[in-house]
Amino acid sequence: MAPRPEPTAPFHSVQFALRMLETVARERDGISEERLCREAGLAPGDLDAMLRMLLREGYLHRLDDGSYVVGAALLQLSGGGRETALRERLQYTLEDLRDSLGAAVYLSQYQDGELEVVQYADGPRAPLVNQWVDFRSAVHATAIGKCLLSQLDHEARRDHLSRHKTARLTSRTITDENVLLNSLDQQPSSVPTLDLQEYAVGTVCAAVPVTAGSSVGCLALSLPVEDAHRLRRTAEALSRRAAPVMLSLAI
Repeated sequence: MAPRPEPTAPFHSVQFALRMLETVARERDGISEERLCREAGLAPGDLDAMLRMLLREGYLHRLDDGSYVVGAALLQLSGGGRETALRERLQYTLEDLRDSLGAAVYLSQYQDGELEVVQYADGPRAPLVNQWVDFRSAVHATAIGKCLLSQLDHEARRDHLSRHKTARLTSRTITDENVLLNSLDQQPSSVPTLDLQEYAVGTVCAAVPVTAGSSVGCLALSLPVEDAHRLRRTAEALSRRAAPVMLSLAI
């Protein structure tokens, strides 16, 4: 029988994971899987999926007797030097995503009214998009930018567009602000945002929301246009794998 897939809704996965970590942290000598399931209030199927993810990411450790204690990754993020530990943890996750998805991967945030690419992972087989126009001036044309805008309210979107005009970058770029705003209104949060050569000819991209508290962020990937047939499948995989990034930011 194939293993149950990990939950596909990153936000709910993070809620489950935090509940589990809080439960385990209260038991310094370890907690059994049965007690963890009962005290965290999770269904057995959800527990199995979360345990796999938390063990893989180093947030939990399984003792020889089968009980669970907090792992090294959680101790690092909870102790001193959190900023450095968080950056290293996120970079590890981005590089793992790059290798498993075969695409360049980006972590971005919307801070002080501007887009910022915080970290990224690329390589010879996963090249970065050619940033021929500053991403901050091309929010309307990139998957990253549109994903971030979709998380803002209408007034904040209007404010951004008043400061950054919707210039035509390729023949596919949406330059009509009303069309852009309407598309953002209709963008489901559970569906990856796509850029099909709207920013740069020869590159396709996808982005999914990554939230922690009140912060606005996203996880994105880019592919050469010859790999466009992989975009939707790879974007869905990115969405399924977004939970560890959100969890690292939330701890």
